Amino acid sequence: MSEKNLTVVKEFFLLGFQGSEKVRMFLFFLLLVVFSVTICGNLLIIILVSTSKNLQTPMYFFISQLSIGDILLPTDIVPNLLHVLLNNGGPITFICCMVQLYFFCIAEASECLLLTVMSYDRYVAICKPLRYVSIMTGTLCVRLAFTFWLLSFTISLIYIKIILMLEFCGPNIIDHLFCDLVPLQDISCSDTFPIKLQIYLLSIPFVGIPNLIIIVSYINIVRAVLQMQSNVSRQKAFSTCSSHLTVVSIFYISLSSVYILPKRRQTSNANKILSLLYIVFTPLMNPIIYSFRNRDIKKAVQEIISKYLIYCI
Repeated sequence: MSEKNLTVVKEFFLLGFQGSEKVRMFLFFLLLVVFSVTICGNLLIIILVSTSKNLQTPMYFFISQLSIGDILLPTDIVPNLLHVLLNNGGPITFICCMVQLYFFCIAEASECLLLTVMSYDRYVAICKPLRYVSIMTGTLCVRLAFTFWLLSFTISLIYIKIILMLEFCGPNIIDHLFCDLVPLQDISCSDTFPIKLQIYLLSIPFVGIPNLIIIVSYINIVRAVLQMQSNVSRQKAFSTCSSHLTVVSIFYISLSSVYILPKRRQTSNANKILSLLYIVFTPLMNPIIYSFRNRDIKKAVQEIISKYLIYCI
C-alpha cells in the first residue's frame, strides 16, 4: 500500500447495542447461551458424522463441513461482542478488525459455496439416482470440500485487500456489532465508490453463479419429483431436500435483509438485530434443522448414548 493510502486510525471503537444495562445484560446472557449451544450442537454433528458408519455419505459429509463454518462464524464474532455488551462498547485494533472481517468473509463465502455443492448433491441423488454412487464418490467430495474452502480463503483475502485501499483518518467509531464491510466504508474518509464497485463486481461471479446453480438444480429437482408416479417417492424426495432448502432460504433471506434492502428503511438497532440472525442464530438453526426428524442422526445419537452407558456400567 502506498504512502498516500497509509491508515491513520490505529484503533476502532465498536458501539454494540447502546441501551440500558438490563437490556445489555439480557442480550449478554442470551448470546452466551446461544453461542454455547451452537458450538456444542455443531461439534456433535461433526463427531457423529466422523464416528457413525451410517452417516458416511456425501450428504452428511457436507453437513459436517457446514458445521465447521457454523462454528467458525460465531467464534469469530461472539466473544468480542460479549465483551462489547459488558462494557457498553469496546475498542478493537485495526489489525484485529481486519482479522475479524477476514474470518467473517471466510465463513460466509464457505457457506454460500457449500450450499451450492449440497444442492448439486441433492440434484444427483434425485435426478440421477442410479449414478449417484459413481458420481458422488468420496474422492470427489473431498476435492469439492478442498476447493470451496480454498476459494473461501482466497475470495476473503481479495475483499480484505480491497478494504485496505481505504483511508481511515477519523472518526473511528463503528456503530455496529463487529467489523463489517459496510460500517467500515461508512467511516472511511476515502472515496468509497471505486471500492463499492470492486466489491459489487467481485460478488457477481462468486455469489451470482452459486445462486444460479442452486436455482437450476432445484428446477430440475422439481421436474423430476413431479414426474414420479408414486406419492411415497415424492414425499421421500421432498424430505431429502426440505432441510437443505430451509437452510438456503434462511441464509439468503438474512443476508439480503442486511446487505440488499434499502438502508433508509432500517434503523441502526434494526440492522444490528438483523445481523445477529446470521451471525448467531443461523449457525444455531442449521444443526437443529438437519437433525430434526432425521432418523439417521437420531440413530447415531442413540448408538453413542448406548456405548457410553455400557462403558459407564
